[in-house]
Amino acid sequence: MNLNSSLKKTPIAVIGVSAMFADAKNIEEYWTNIIQSRDSIKDVPPSRWLIDDYYDADMTAPDKTYCKRGGFLPEIDFNPMEFGLPPNILEVTDASQLLGLVAARDAFEDAGYGRNSEKFTKALKEKTGVLLGVGGGQKLITPLMSRLQYPIWERALRASGIAEEDIPKIVEKMKSAYVGWNENSFPGLLGNVISGRITNRFDLGGINSVVDAACAASLSAIKMSLSELVEGRCDMMLTGGVDTDNSPFMYMSFSKTPAFSKSGNISPFSEAADGMLIGEGIGMLVLKRLEDAERDQDQIYAVIKGVGTSSDGRFKSVYAPRPSGQALAMNRAYEDAGYAPETVGLLEAHGTGTGAGDPTEFTSMQMVFGANNPQKQHIALGSVKSQIGHTKSAAGAAGIIKAVLALHHKVLPPTINVAKPNPKFNIKDSAIYINTEARPWLKNGHPRRSGVSAFGFGGINVHITMEEYQGNGNTHYRLHEPYKTVILQASTPAELIQLSRDILNQLNGAESEKIFKALVAESKNSPLIQQNARVGFVARSEQDCIALLQTASKQGFSSEAWEHPKGIYYRPSGIDVNTNKVVALFAGQGAQYVGMGKELANAFPTVAQTFEQVDELYQATNAVPL
Repeated sequence: MNLNSSLKKTPIAVIGVSAMFADAKNIEEYWTNIIQSRDSIKDVPPSRWLIDDYYDADMTAPDKTYCKRGGFLPEIDFNPMEFGLPPNILEVTDASQLLGLVAARDAFEDAGYGRNSEKFTKALKEKTGVLLGVGGGQKLITPLMSRLQYPIWERALRASGIAEEDIPKIVEKMKSAYVGWNENSFPGLLGNVISGRITNRFDLGGINSVVDAACAASLSAIKMSLSELVEGRCDMMLTGGVDTDNSPFMYMSFSKTPAFSKSGNISPFSEAADGMLIGEGIGMLVLKRLEDAERDQDQIYAVIKGVGTSSDGRFKSVYAPRPSGQALAMNRAYEDAGYAPETVGLLEAHGTGTGAGDPTEFTSMQMVFGANNPQKQHIALGSVKSQIGHTKSAAGAAGIIKAVLALHHKVLPPTINVAKPNPKFNIKDSAIYINTEARPWLKNGHPRRSGVSAFGFGGINVHITMEEYQGNGNTHYRLHEPYKTVILQASTPAELIQLSRDILNQLNGAESEKIFKALVAESKNSPLIQQNARVGFVARSEQDCIALLQTASKQGFSSEAWEHPKGIYYRPSGIDVNTNKVVALFAGQGAQYVGMGKELANAFPTVAQTFEQVDELYQATNAVPL
C-alpha cells in the first residue's frame, strides 16, 4: 500500500458527464441503451460512405474493406451561432471540433456550471482546463489531402490518351468533389484545436491540450487531468475522448491489420468472438477535487481513487499486447487507491473481442484479481464495445462513463453478444463472471468499486479505479427512464382541450425534443391540483407522445372520466377518484421466479435499498448472499 499516494490524499470527484455515441445523442440515451442491452451496431450509412464503393467480403481484395458494420453517431443538431462560429467555416472544420463544443456544453451544464451558472465565476474559469484523448488525424485531412493529388490525375489522364485541352476541365471536376483549401482549413483539421475551441468558446484559462495514446488516449487524458487537480494547477477539469472518424481510411486500416469481425458482431470474451468493429463517439467528464466539490455542493456521481499506467516494453511486436504489462498498470492503480483488487465489484474491460486482445486481457486480470483470492465468480466483467463498437481514442471515455453511472445508480450493467464465455478462459474457476443482464449492485462488506481499463497500440496501458460516493448527493436518482410519464392538467376540461392543442402544435414544431423534455420535467415536478381536469399516459419519445395526445384529444375531455386501451387516462377532476386500486401485485403460490424484482430494484433506489438490507441480514447469518 502506498500511503503517500496522491489520489489517496486527494480523491477526485466526477461531477458532470456528457456522451454522444451510437444511437445516443446525450448521456440519458447512452445509459438507457446500456441498461436495456441495446445493440447499436449497424451497416455503414450512406452519409458516411457507400458500401458498394469500398466493401468486398474477400479479406485479401486490394483497397477494399471486408467490414461494412460499425457504431455511428446519430444526427445531432449543431447551431454555429450558439458558439459564435460563422457558418461559412463549417465545411472546413472537422466534426470532432464542432461536436466537441456540444459535448463540452452538455458536460458543464450537467455539472451545474453551464453558461448561466453563477457558480462558474471568472476565477474558476481561469483555473479550468481541458485535456482530451484524440486520435492522430482527423477525417477532414482525407479530402484536403485527396484534393492535392491532382498532378497524379493529370499524368494518368495524359497517359490514357485524353486530349490535352480536356484535362484541366476533368481535373477541376474531380477537385470539386473535395473540400477546398482556405484560411480556415488548417485549424479546421487539427486535433489539438478540439480542446482549443472549447477553451476559446468557454473562456477557460487552464491547460488546453490533447493526448494521442491510440485506444488508451482518453484514459491517458483523464490521468493527466487528475495530476492537474492533485497538483493544484487547476481547480476543475473537462476531460474524456473524441473520435468521429469511421471513414473508409479507418476501415481500411483495421481491415488490413486484420482485426475486424467477420460475423459483424463484437462478442468480448465469448466463444463466438471473432474480431472488433469500430464506432464513433464523444465522452466527457467534469472533475474536481472531492473536498472542493463537497464544499461547493456539487452533484457527485463517483470518486476516482486510483490510477495506474505502464508500457509493455520489449515484446513480440510493437502492437502485440503483453499480459504482465497490463497487470502492472492494474496493480499500480490499486496500490494508488489503497484497497485490494478483490474488493472491486465491476470491471469495465478494454474487451475488443479480438483473438489477441481478449486472451491477453483475461490473463492479466487473472494475475491481478485472482491472485490470493479464493472467491469465485464475484466480480462482474463487461465491455460497452459490444453495444457501440470500439470508439478508438474515445473508448476509455465510453467505458469510464459507463462505470461512473453504474456506481451512481448502483446497477451492474450488461454486456451483450456473450451466449457462452470462451472455454479457454475457464472463467467458472476464476474470480470473474461475465455480466449479461442489468442487475442490482449490492454491497458486500465494503463500498461499491469499479475498475476501467484501456490499452493502446504501441503498448500503453491505463487502469483507473473508482468508488461510489457515500455522502449526501443532490443528484437526480436515475437517468434511465425509457418510459416517460406525461400529465397535462387545467382548471376545466375546456381549458385542458386548448392546452392539449397548444402542446401538440409545439411538439410538431422544430424543437419537439426540447418541448417533450420540458413536458416530462413539468409532469414530474408539478403537483396535481385536486380540482383540476387531467389526462395522463406514458410515452417513450416525442413521436409517441404526439400519437397518444392526438388519440386523447379525439376521445375528448368531458364531465365523464375514461380510460383508453392504449394506456391513456382522463379524469374531469381528482376529487372523486377511487384511491383504492391495486397498483402492483406480487403473487405467491409458486408464481415467483429468479430475478423477478430486479428491474424494479434497478429503477427505484428505495426498492434496491430494501433488497440490500435483507442481503446484509443474510450475510450476518452466513447465509448465501442475495
